[in-house]
Amino acid sequence: MSSTLTLQANQTFLLDSAQPDADAAHLSVAPFAELVKTPGPLHHYRLTPLSLWNAAAAGLPAAEIIATLAAFADHPVPPAMREFIERQVAAYGRLWLEDDGDALLLRSNDALLLHRVADDPALAGLLQHKLDAHTWLCVPAQRGSLKRALLALDCPVDDRAAYRPGAPLAIELRGERLALRDYQHEAVTRVVRSGSGVVVLPCGAGKTVVGIGLIAAHQTDTLILTPSIVAARQWAAELADKTTLPAEAIGEYSGERKQVRPVTLATYQALTHRPDTGSDERPHLSLFRARDWGLIIYDEVHLLPAPVFRLVADLQATLRLGLTATLVREDALERDVFALIGPTRYQAGWKQLERAGWIAEALCTEVRVALDGDERLRYSAAGSTERARIAAENERKHGVVRRLATQHRDEPLLVIGQYLSQLQGIAAVLKAPLISGRTPNAEREALYRRFRQGEIAQLVVSKVANYAIDLPDASVAIQVSGAFGSRQEEAQRLGRILRPKADGKQAHFYTLVSTDTVEQVHAARRQRFLIEQGYTYKIVAAG
Repeated sequence: MSSTLTLQANQTFLLDSAQPDADAAHLSVAPFAELVKTPGPLHHYRLTPLSLWNAAAAGLPAAEIIATLAAFADHPVPPAMREFIERQVAAYGRLWLEDDGDALLLRSNDALLLHRVADDPALAGLLQHKLDAHTWLCVPAQRGSLKRALLALDCPVDDRAAYRPGAPLAIELRGERLALRDYQHEAVTRVVRSGSGVVVLPCGAGKTVVGIGLIAAHQTDTLILTPSIVAARQWAAELADKTTLPAEAIGEYSGERKQVRPVTLATYQALTHRPDTGSDERPHLSLFRARDWGLIIYDEVHLLPAPVFRLVADLQATLRLGLTATLVREDALERDVFALIGPTRYQAGWKQLERAGWIAEALCTEVRVALDGDERLRYSAAGSTERARIAAENERKHGVVRRLATQHRDEPLLVIGQYLSQLQGIAAVLKAPLISGRTPNAEREALYRRFRQGEIAQLVVSKVANYAIDLPDASVAIQVSGAFGSRQEEAQRLGRILRPKADGKQAHFYTLVSTDTVEQVHAARRQRFLIEQGYTYKIVAAG
């Protein structure tokens, strides 16, 4: 009998998705392994230092990781893999930061390790002097830079130093409107207990509630960073509805308003705006010092812009919470998230929450759509960039969208895409409203509200709806085009339909892919995310 896992000595393993316990294996290895590729039924995983450090920070011991691998394999864990797991898990916490009054100390029980890293040129200027064989005095203002430099040396630091309390804030949860679910309470508890870090939850599972729970637990002035004005206003509405905060205590700092209040919602775009003066100055980054913030929340932390990352390095004395549905960053800055925001403190699997009834069950389908003869000729003669656009905007997709919309005529439906001209054509076919980057914010909010209230059954949206948009009743999503193989985008788009449905109906996520084109390659990359979360998907040909 074949085993579900085939373990290899080079820190990789294969998962046979055809085995009966494949779903259980996917869920079990997700907290400590990365899915690399999915050619056919064999899914290729790898163990990395970062995946194992995050597992260690979340409290997963090496023995449990090794036991999990052994349970799904029919042969022992190879010695080289076992040694790698034990070494990397043990690496987290061998160095730690702690405070002694106003002093910041780098400490280790391993004097040789501390001597080696202190002697490395990368730490020049970040350490002051040696206090004893196990302790170095550090420069407090360089706390973030020190953690980043040590991580580059594969020496992850457990930051145990204290945080500033921040200005006090009187806030309570309205018990009649908000009761934390068990997993939300556990996420808040782990951040309170362990310190700054990231909480990974599916879209629709209540990441905003976790943030609000931490504000109530920490009782301090809070800065919340979001990817859009719509998202910021959703946060504000939730705070006003589910807490005792008065409206005048909640501010919006965006392109439209510049309010700085005890709880301030700011957009990444406003913070990183650069005046058209030819300089690199970003004046709105001063918001980070506008009040005595005791907590900073980074919503959709996987989108955190590079200029904000640089400033986060200076904010290590402030408690930080990152919220995301996926730690995948297309710019490969996951290490910076680990060093500067913090390790993963809590992660819940999508399928686990689905089985518990907290998010909707979703059926994922890839629909292959052939190019017509003329488009096929154009595609064959085009360069790589133009080929991607031709495949994405395949006109035959319009007819498929129409048929799917008819099939799901009684269900709230979203059509999501990348290219405005394509979306305009589909909106005309469906006679449905279109929301894009050109749609004024007031009009966007009005359309979202009408969709939520059932006045609009179908909505066509561009990538502006990828992130932090609350459309709880949406049950069907049709993805007609997207970024080049972005797993991050796949997570967000699937998340648009995962709120539990009042009638208990299954959600449907369709991706339309042009047959025998580069779009199939991109689709395979995007589907890695679905597989990582334990989803299966079927491939059908458009009729």
